Amino acid sequence: MTDLQKEKLMAFANALVDQKKARVIVPAQEDSTGFWYGGGNMVEDRDGSLYVTGRYRNFGDSRTGTGAGVRGLELAIFKSEDKGDNWSKVKSFSKKDLNIGDWEVLSIEGTALNFTEDGVELFISTEKLNRPFVDGFSEFHKPGTGSWTIELMKADKIENLSAENYKTVLQSRDPRWFNVKDPFLGKNSAGDLIVGYCTHPFNWSSSNTGYVTRKKGSEDFSEQNNTFLPRGFCWDVGITRGTALMKVPSVGVFETSDVSLMFYDGGEAMRSYEQHANAVIRPRGHSCEELGGVACIEDGKLESAEKMSVALPSFVSPWGTGCSRYVDVLETEDGFYTTWQQSQKNSSQPLVMTFISRDEAEEILK
Repeated sequence: MTDLQKEKLMAFANALVDQKKARVIVPAQEDSTGFWYGGGNMVEDRDGSLYVTGRYRNFGDSRTGTGAGVRGLELAIFKSEDKGDNWSKVKSFSKKDLNIGDWEVLSIEGTALNFTEDGVELFISTEKLNRPFVDGFSEFHKPGTGSWTIELMKADKIENLSAENYKTVLQSRDPRWFNVKDPFLGKNSAGDLIVGYCTHPFNWSSSNTGYVTRKKGSEDFSEQNNTFLPRGFCWDVGITRGTALMKVPSVGVFETSDVSLMFYDGGEAMRSYEQHANAVIRPRGHSCEELGGVACIEDGKLESAEKMSVALPSFVSPWGTGCSRYVDVLETEDGFYTTWQQSQKNSSQPLVMTFISRDEAEEILK
């Protein structure tokens, strides 16, 4: 890829994730730290209606157990019939609704909607009690905490989603990526579904990215690839969690190229730490307060992902902790909708959105 192409990609990514132009579409339940809505994606129905999925989270800490707060309490899906100007809740699930067998849900995590030929499917990740801890490491299991897996729910339409056919589709017993959560979706040139996700080791010391594929027309997923996007060396040395895949329009300097962008969240560590009083004070990124980065992928080969946010993050909120995470991009006939969780002056993280038209995108990429 040429330097000019990389320059155009960064300009395009910055136009999609424009911190100053973003507006709140789903506020958090309280204007305070630890409260947010997001961690999902946006999809467009055949009639042009837009849907966003996400979870409401209230203050708490997954690393210290359920006594620390309510945490991920509700999965909520919103609908817009006016191209994103107004949103109304059309579907909701509580933690109790999402219990699966003997596994009791402690916290709802990331989700992802996908329209299919038969209807719609919803990927859901949750933290669960009673799931056996990773073999040989039971003494490391903190009291009151669970572990994470990803489930799948299907229906003919979003309003009819229910837990009746709800089943686990992605999990791990390997201590290196025992916790699997936060699904995000994409498609390759053959129309196969790509399901990306976040992994954490049994000791919760880092955030990593994996993916599986499901061939078009099949219900089976490929073997999990948990190592394709390594953590970085600077601002993302502790956390590299993919959140979105999008095909770059084949226009301008990309007219004959097959290039995709992959957005990801990053941080220097899983916990916040005190900064040196005489050094440059800047957002460092940590668990629940990640910053944003972007990578490029050529010819649909995920293993070719090259980070463009190398020494510093590319997307930092100008407010609060600087947190800017869970970026998702929806391409429509009109243009590109981008959503993400953005820290506010009060340190809450509502879901925000920007839109750029196809003409604007083509002007950037020409």
